[in-house]
Order: sequence, then structure tokens, then C-alpha cells
Amino acid sequence: MTIPNLPFGARLRAAMDDRGPLCVGIDPHAALLTAWGLTDDVAGLERFARLTVEALADRVAVLKPQAAFFERFGSRGVAVLEKTVEEARSAGALVLMDAKRGDIGSTMAAYASAFLDPASPLFSDAVTVSPYLGFGSLRPALDAAAAAGSGVFVLALTSNPEGAEVQRAVAADGRPLAQVMLDHMAAENAGARPLGSVGAVVGATLDDAGVNLAINGPLLAPGIGAQGATPADLPRVFGAAVGNVVPSVSRGVLRHGPDAAALRAAAERCAEECRAAVAGA
Repeated sequence: MTIPNLPFGARLRAAMDDRGPLCVGIDPHAALLTAWGLTDDVAGLERFARLTVEALADRVAVLKPQAAFFERFGSRGVAVLEKTVEEARSAGALVLMDAKRGDIGSTMAAYASAFLDPASPLFSDAVTVSPYLGFGSLRPALDAAAAAGSGVFVLALTSNPEGAEVQRAVAADGRPLAQVMLDHMAAENAGARPLGSVGAVVGATLDDAGVNLAINGPLLAPGIGAQGATPADLPRVFGAAVGNVVPSVSRGVLRHGPDAAALRAAAERCAEECRAAVAGA
């Protein structure tokens, strides 16, 4: 694959302005395959992924495959993931690989190569990463993304309640660990226009982010729909940074499948609700 002409942040801003601020997850877990009348095997996985891409890739800004739901089927599942990434990008969606990788040194470099090297069959527009081995451990991914015109989304304040015991813990200088990570992201994005390529993952389910979200980068907001958050919650959680939010919905859209028209209608409704919430903030 070729390296994109523009950095990820610029391409994401353009896609959100054109298609609306919405990321739809591709999460083929067993219960959803069953709900779609599909078998919980590689054949069901492949049909689920193909139907989702065909229905949505030409109209939503971002599609977010969850790598684990493909990897659970071994090499054949990964082959389906490769095809899903290729077809989604070819249809015009930006692909955010939800892999949440985090390690050090050559191992982190290998993870980066898998998802951020244009020569890889899994090459994606962006990937999720975990910084809690220290933000510096992400340097191989940050450098690989910059070289390839891709992006990274760094876990900051996640939508699961267990995350607070680490993410809200206080560093030696008095800042919450999440704020330490966000400040690193802001430094990575300094001077980028119209939007930096290093994003943060901040749950839309939070009562109050309680941190400075002005990182000059995108803010992926999981938790809308099945986890209880709504687009109307976005201005309260994200405040002045709400214009850079990428709301992420999975089951709230996917439960309308396998009918393509129903999937499209659900995605369009959600995108319009998110656009209206952001515009009215």
C-alpha cells in the first residue's frame, strides 16, 4: 500500500466534516453473529465483516475493527481482518484498528510494523495503543505512524469503571496519570493543522473528564449506545474540546443488521445526532 499524501489528522478532519463525526466498530462477537443468523465460525465472521463494510464504508468517517474478535479464529480470522481493512479503506472509510497494543522496545516496534507499515496487509489509518508501560514505550508506534501518514489513539480515560484505579492515580507531581499521558499527546501534536494525528481515548460514559483535553488531536469517545452514553452527553464530558470528538458506536448500529438498509439508517441517525450535539455545544 502507498503512504497517504496527508497526515492522519488532516484526513480525519476532512472525513468528519464530510461524513459526520462517527466511528462504527466492527465487533463480530459470538452473540452478535448469532443475532444476525450467522454461524460462530470463520464463515460467519467473513459474512458479518463483508456485510458491515458493504453497508457502511462508503458513508461513515471511520470503521473500527476490534482485532480480538478476528484473532480468536486464528490465522483464518486474521485473513478475514486483512480483507476487511483493505475493502473498507478502498471504499473510502478510514480504518482504526482497535488492537490496544502496548509493550517496549523491539516488541512495540513489531506491533507498530503490523499495523502501521504500508507494506503490511493489516496497514491501517490508525491503531489504538496503551501507554501504561510509560508514554516513551510508544515511541516506535508514534514514529512509524508519522512516517506512514497514520495515527495512533492512546488510551487515556477509558469507559470501563476499572480503568480509574490506574488512570486516575496521581503521579509524583500531583497530576492524574491520564493527564500525564494527555500532556504527552499535546506535545506530540504541537503545531499540527488542522488536527494532530495522536489522539486520545476518552469514554463518553464519564460524568466529568476532569482533565485538560486540549491536545490538538482527535478524541475517540467509546460508550455511546449499549454502554449508556448518548450524543447529548458529549458537550458535558468534553467541554471546549467537543469539536474534536470522534464518537464511537458498535452495538447501537450493528444490532440493526444484517439488513444493509437498516445498518445505513442507524449509522446516519447516529452521525446526525452527534453532529447536532457538537454543533449545539
